[in-house]
Amino acid sequence: MKLDVNALRYMERDAWRTLIAVEMGMRNHEVVPVQLIDSIAALKHGGSFKQLRELLRNKLVHHENKHYDGYRLTYLGYDYLAIKSLLAKGAIVAIGRQIGVGKEADIFEVVNEEGETLALKMHRLGRTSFRAVKNKRDYLKGRSCSNWLYLSRLAAQKEYAFMHALGENGFPVPKAVECNRHAVLMTMVNGLPLTQVGELMNPAYCFKQVVSMITRLAEHGLIHCDLNEFNLMVDEDEKFTMIDFPQMVSTSHVNAKMYFERDAECLRIYFARKFNVDQTDGLDIIPKFEDVAIGTTTLDNALEASGFTKADDKALLAALEASGFTKADDK
Repeated sequence: MKLDVNALRYMERDAWRTLIAVEMGMRNHEVVPVQLIDSIAALKHGGSFKQLRELLRNKLVHHENKHYDGYRLTYLGYDYLAIKSLLAKGAIVAIGRQIGVGKEADIFEVVNEEGETLALKMHRLGRTSFRAVKNKRDYLKGRSCSNWLYLSRLAAQKEYAFMHALGENGFPVPKAVECNRHAVLMTMVNGLPLTQVGELMNPAYCFKQVVSMITRLAEHGLIHCDLNEFNLMVDEDEKFTMIDFPQMVSTSHVNAKMYFERDAECLRIYFARKFNVDQTDGLDIIPKFEDVAIGTTTLDNALEASGFTKADDKALLAALEASGFTKADDK
């Protein structure tokens, strides 16, 4: 669904209270009963019923009456709540055009109070390949409500925590600015995705850069799990920036060696095919997993320090694996 913020400008206080009431009700319900929404919103004279009709008209909620009369948030409604919070905090003051779209996220230009252009990434687990997860709900044991908004929030929390930790340790990543619900605010990366670059001045040196990234990550106890030409940004000086971290795993993960080798092989094949990098250019410099995944420095603790627990990570990774995104037999 396209992000249209026009209605956001004119939403009144009662509408926001009703939208938040739906969000709160979804902690325990996939579809929140109308009576519960009305109770949480606590508007006078049943005002929430009128507000629900208006929210439905603007596609911020979805109405269902299969088993009972109720509503649930749409991604657009979740977008509005995240944007409203970021605006209230002063983290952003304006939203611009969409600059990126993927199978699990959309990215928009935004502006902060200083006039700096930032990137706002909205996670959208549940579309395209992720829809396969809906039939595999084991990763949500212990929760009475399973929904894509919850998983998208986990993905955003994990990405923000890792982005911050990696940046603090000198890795070339965007600077993590703020996180709210399923939205991650970060600095804009100058450059293009590697997949859009037709020619490199020094492809062999560039390949060594990305191998160094993979190696340093493993030395810090992490595997990217999806480091490819779509998740590497390159600038005019042929310096690389790494993006997209929700699927990242620890080197202690049961499939860590496979993920490490898959990332390395994917990049080796890409540089060989597109930029004609061969053994004489250093194509065989990729180290063995056993030789690099022995460092004493680990960034796993950065997750728990941010409030993202091991249980949260287990739920998110199980969802990604169920979708085939980080499947062990997916070479």
